[in-house]
Amino acid sequence: MNIDSIQNGVVIDHITAGSGMKLYDLLGLDKLDCSVAIIKNVHSGKMGKKDIIKIDADIPIDFDVIGYVDPGVTLDFIKDGVRVDKKNVDLPEKLKGVIKCHNPRCITSTEQELPHVFKLTDREKKIYRCIYCETKANI
Repeated sequence: MNIDSIQNGVVIDHITAGSGMKLYDLLGLDKLDCSVAIIKNVHSGKMGKKDIIKIDADIPIDFDVIGYVDPGVTLDFIKDGVRVDKKNVDLPEKLKGVIKCHNPRCITSTEQELPHVFKLTDREKKIYRCIYCETKANI
């Protein structure tokens, strides 16, 4: 299989195998008017298998979404066909507008203009809780 290199954009690398489509959906990559390649189950010496997403456009990237879905992902920023920056992503302390609280008694159910905000309460178990009602997020 041959996937072209990108000239200006972002490569989301070291995605846990099987998580690429979830990232694609949460980042809204289907709405972009540029080339986006999702490569699933690529052989990796470190991980065994991994997913990769290549975006051939200079777009803003939501690090919180990526860190929430798959901490440990690397982002390679490409300019004129050359990697100019590399960032590692970790679990964000807060998530705002990424996931929704499913508690029907939460204030976000009645006050629709309130943002859905979750805080990281257990880094080891990757547990987020709603800041309003303390409901555990569904991952």
